[in-house]
Amino acid sequence: MEMGVSIFHSSVAGLGGCPYAQGATGNVATEDVLYLLAGLGIETGIDFELVARSGNYISNILNRPNGSRAGRAFLAKAALTAGNGLT
Repeated sequence: MEMGVSIFHSSVAGLGGCPYAQGATGNVATEDVLYLLAGLGIETGIDFELVARSGNYISNILNRPNGSRAGRAFLAKAALTAGNGLT
């Protein structure tokens, strides 16, 4: 970003990767990029919660681990909050 790059590629829940590259774990998770940008005070106009929930949904459907640290943390906190009767 400091060099003028303004477009970043990522994938929801970090899904994807190259089937030909041995040990390739996937892509950068969109949720993690959004979390970083928010922390830097950069507004994206993207609903982080919706992306996090979408990533979790598609990961479950595909029976793949959710590769987003920020998304998993957000969903875990939301589950704890919901479990305590808080909204």
